[in-house]
Amino acid sequence: MISFLDLGKVNNRFREEIDSRIKTVLDKGWYLQGDENQRFDENFARFCGTQYALGVANGLDALNLLIKASGFGPGDEIIVPANTYIATILAISENGCTPVLVEPDIHTYNIDVNRIEEKITSKTRAIMVVHLYGQAVQMEKVWEIAKKHNLKVFEDCAQAHGAYYQDKKVGNLSDGAAFSFYPGKNLGCMGDGGAVVTNDKTLYEKVKAIANYGSDYKYHHIYKGTNSRLDEIQSAVLDVKLKYLDADNCRRRDISKYYRDNIKNPAIILPEVYCEESHVWHIFAVRCENRDKLQQYLKEKDIQTLIHYPVPPHKQDAYKEWKDQSYPISEEIHRTVLSLPMSPVLEDSEVESVVDAINSFSL
Repeated sequence: MISFLDLGKVNNRFREEIDSRIKTVLDKGWYLQGDENQRFDENFARFCGTQYALGVANGLDALNLLIKASGFGPGDEIIVPANTYIATILAISENGCTPVLVEPDIHTYNIDVNRIEEKITSKTRAIMVVHLYGQAVQMEKVWEIAKKHNLKVFEDCAQAHGAYYQDKKVGNLSDGAAFSFYPGKNLGCMGDGGAVVTNDKTLYEKVKAIANYGSDYKYHHIYKGTNSRLDEIQSAVLDVKLKYLDADNCRRRDISKYYRDNIKNPAIILPEVYCEESHVWHIFAVRCENRDKLQQYLKEKDIQTLIHYPVPPHKQDAYKEWKDQSYPISEEIHRTVLSLPMSPVLEDSEVESVVDAINSFSL
């Protein structure tokens, strides 16, 4: 079986270093808000090119904290891609804000920046972009619109650790950004984890306080906060893996290039790339008119695939109020998209086998 993502193999490459760092944490007996947290926060901020980073419990919390710390709530609208994992939208709803969906570019799957401005109203407060599948949104137009309408810009970077736009890494392209360290991410921990990064000291300090029960120092609470902290063990694991992230992303690019150069089946629509060197290929998503038949065919060839994602957010039961809305481009993507195996530990022979299988598929 060619696995979609073999996490055991991914993490075992660093097993000796990870074991050593975890042992250090256990020997110290200090599990929260300690040296490992501080070290990883500093290293991750440096990696992203931002002034500040704060580890939190998960990616959804990171999104929630960004919105809450910015003071947005009921009556405020936040523009968000219609084609995204539902967490991006849930964070907006959880803060009492109204998500305003914008269709994607059918070729790249990212938000269509040319459709944003038509959705702006007097209630719009921010634009939340999602760097989907590992490719940075083309931010120039987003910045222009945000400046014109005095809007905040947030990034959901859950799938794009290390991706670039122009000369900056994602996370450093906005007022504040959220990352997820879910185990399957390009930079993943061994459980749940997330981070907020920003260059805004005031935003950072407010996020930090809200994430710690609203406390700026022990037993003193200035906000109605929550509990969202990245623990010392996960910080230690992430700090080990961070050193290898750029190399892992390079391997992902090599695999993607092989896929795109060698898949020649006219029934398969390949993803388009803005810039070869900036994409980090968290997901390699193709489209096929008979996606389910293709997935079953590859399963019979012992090739594991996944669907990112089978049901668009506006068709989920959680958002029944949107059931009559139509986002045809998003719906087309969700109906036809299929994710091929993609990870830094895929062998060349496995990548070649995937290509051979796809090229022999017929509708």
